[in-house]
Parts: sequence; C-alpha cells; structure tokens
Amino acid sequence: MHVLLVEDEARIADFVQVGLQEQGFVVTYCDHGDEAYERALGEDYDAIVLDIMIPGKDGLFILKQLRQAGRNTPVILLTARHELDDRLAGLNLGADDYIAKPFFVEELVARLHAVVRRSVGDRQNRLTVGPLQLDRISREVCCEGQAVELTAREFNLLEYLLRSPGRVFTRTQILEHVWGYDFNPNTNVVDVCIQRLRKKIEPLTGDRWLESVRGVGYRCRQPES
Repeated sequence: MHVLLVEDEARIADFVQVGLQEQGFVVTYCDHGDEAYERALGEDYDAIVLDIMIPGKDGLFILKQLRQAGRNTPVILLTARHELDDRLAGLNLGADDYIAKPFFVEELVARLHAVVRRSVGDRQNRLTVGPLQLDRISREVCCEGQAVELTAREFNLLEYLLRSPGRVFTRTQILEHVWGYDFNPNTNVVDVCIQRLRKKIEPLTGDRWLESVRGVGYRCRQPES
C-alpha cells in the first residue's frame, strides 16, 4: 500500500514513517502543503495521511481541492486533540477518518486498512490472476492453493504487478511505487526481487507468470480467456 504522509513536525513524521514501513507500507513523505498539494493531485496513492496545520497550503485546503477534482483517495486527517471544529470541517469536506495527536502507529495502521477497505471494497482487496491469489488486507498470498511466504517488499511488488495483469511496468515505475521516490534508480533491487518471487512461485505453478519484457521492465502475464 502506497501512502502519502504530510506532516511538518519532524519527530512525528519520523516515527510514523518508520512505523508504517515496518508494516509493509511504501511511504512518500513531504512536510510542506504546496508540495503535498502537487503530489496529492498529480500522483496516485492508496491513502493520504494529512496533517491539518502545515506550512503553505493547509490540510483542509488540500482536502477540499482533492474532492472538488473528483479524487476519492482515502484521507485520514491528523488533528490536535482538542480541535473539534477542524475535525468536523474535515469530515464535511470529505475526509474518511481522523486521528488525534498523540497516537499509536498501530492505530493509524488499523485505520488505514479500514478506509482503504471501505474505499475499494472486499472484491478489489482480493486479487486473483491465474493461480495467484493475493489478499491486500490480510497480506496473504496463495498459489495453487498453497500459502506463499513473502517479505513485505516481495508482497508489495507482487501486488503492484497483479493489479494490472498484462501491463508492462518499467523498473523506474516499480521503484517509485514499491521502494519509494528517493531510491537510487541505478540499483538492481527490482531484478533481484523479481528473481526471489519467481523462485517461490514457479515451483508451484510450473510456469512463468512474472514476465520480463526486454529493454522495458516486467509484467504479470494476462491469463488466457
């Protein structure tokens, strides 16, 4: 799950970012409302964690513009504990939930899963391509009826490819969505992770479902109709 985290307090941002990454989330972080505004409107995220009081464009302005633009990305607002008016304003503008500071990362993780589940529905939370079945909420993968143990990064990569079977993703696209925007574009981590996935999946299928496209990148094979 790819989350945009918008928070200008470095201490809070650090523990939230680390906590989410430990739970398998890919986190893009910014601490200024103007950058957050551009990212929220111009890029795709599974959810946005948005502090209301940030420099530049504030959280409520960003939320309002998102909804007016027809973007339904789930948004969880970060608010001060006693700012009831801000919470009500945010909910009225289309926020999916809010969480008051201070909070536990575990609670934020649970709320993120809940708003995404409501947003996409149970059917889209379960991805099935050929013999591969992936549950985005329980983070379980099965192949030919057998459970496949994956690392958090392997799971995120497989999920990204399974969302659009047949579509070819470049290594840069995969890096941005699975590893984060600040990762070194010259690394071979994508190729290494694909090889690890193949070693775990192909013995169960006897076939190759994660395909290389020479000079471009990778795709999950489109099942034959």
